[in-house]
Amino acid sequence: MDFWIIAGLAAFLMGLSKGGVPMIAILAVPLMSLFMDPALAAGLLLPIYIAADMYAVYLFRKAFSVRNLKILLPGAIVGILIGFATVSYVPGDAGKLLVSGIGFYYLASALHNRMSKTPPPPRPADVPRGLFWGTITGLTSYISHAGGPPYQAYVLPQKLDKMVYLGTTTIFFTIVNLMKVPPFIQAGQITWDSAVQAMWLAPFALAGAWSGARISRALPERIFFILIEVALALVSFKLLYEVLTG
Repeated sequence: MDFWIIAGLAAFLMGLSKGGVPMIAILAVPLMSLFMDPALAAGLLLPIYIAADMYAVYLFRKAFSVRNLKILLPGAIVGILIGFATVSYVPGDAGKLLVSGIGFYYLASALHNRMSKTPPPPRPADVPRGLFWGTITGLTSYISHAGGPPYQAYVLPQKLDKMVYLGTTTIFFTIVNLMKVPPFIQAGQITWDSAVQAMWLAPFALAGAWSGARISRALPERIFFILIEVALALVSFKLLYEVLTG
């Protein structure tokens, strides 16, 4: 019974994130890791991510950045392939340090820009940076569903409209998660039993996505992006804490 309570909570939090509540989904894998190996937890949660993704695409389908998707997705494919080839050799702590370091780097840059007398203008989407951050996002997403910080490092400086940001983020991670399915099956992280469990947990994720969409649409744009940066800081500190405490 404890497993299903925690699993239902993890699925709901994941749905909240897909509905637009910033990055709360990163708590899902650690919660599930209380009952199973983190790699198997990631495999169990992936089909639930995809179910919530499909609903979120429907919610935010009207506004998104085609240019960002064209730039980021090729890099994400490379990152997923690297993750699949190296996941058995790269320590989990290395991935956590990479993600937390990216988060702190972006936050330091954002703080510096806020303290500047002349804040920088929006930074347009460009191919070199987009391919780089897309690759890192695909890699960290494959390893631990933690693609948010590198994605934010590239997209947030563009200062997109809130709904364009939500639509672009939703479509991008939907495609990334679908691309992760074959290697997860090949690696044994998704099995028939885990797929059945995911089916029972999917309604919790959909309820979370519905709730998250209502919350994110009600938030003023400035507060919404401040919350994203706060969530990014919490995630970065959490990952660093996990590495330091072993």
